[in-house]
Amino acid sequence: MTPARMPDEYFRDLYAHDSDPWKFATRWYEERKRALTLAALPHRRYRCAFEPGCGIGILTGELLTRCDRVIATDIAGTALRTAADRLTGQRQPGGGTVELRHWGLGDDWPATHFDLIVLSEVCYYLDDDGLRAVLDAAVAHLDPDGSLVCVHWRREVPEYLSTGDRVHALLATHPGLAAVARFRDDDFLLDVHTPAGDGRRSVAEREGLL
Repeated sequence: MTPARMPDEYFRDLYAHDSDPWKFATRWYEERKRALTLAALPHRRYRCAFEPGCGIGILTGELLTRCDRVIATDIAGTALRTAADRLTGQRQPGGGTVELRHWGLGDDWPATHFDLIVLSEVCYYLDDDGLRAVLDAAVAHLDPDGSLVCVHWRREVPEYLSTGDRVHALLATHPGLAAVARFRDDDFLLDVHTPAGDGRRSVAEREGLL
């Protein structure tokens, strides 16, 4: 059976009726979640990040303060145009560079390796088979010392193909990944993983505290 994902038209229609349908720019819930996501990253700086489903680019802009390069994607052209306008206007000296692409989970991955992959509020748009394929691809494109960050809303949305809890349960069982950190509250889950193996070190170990 072919893996399924939410139809592209679902997202295009959302942005056609509202330039910020999830209120990324105005909700404290979103601002807090972004702050926790950035705080959970175990490296101070990253070489190249991949952010599928970037929407209007608000998290993308914050990732640029920690990354030399970010490849950010979405399947809604309206969202990408808004992101381009936003990120051009806020670029600061010392910040990273961004490349925006029309792309969605389930498409062929870029021929690039990343030391940071951010799957934020995107994986419950896939069925289980689609998510497993995405996690396999993420592991294949993640540097040995890289970070995979997964963040999802926990409340059920009837039209979605999965739930945040289901997504993170499948993530936890992937044999190619090892857990580094977790945050959980009533609303969302945040998990940080690194490729499984003997070479990984904690932040304290890298800082010479142990």
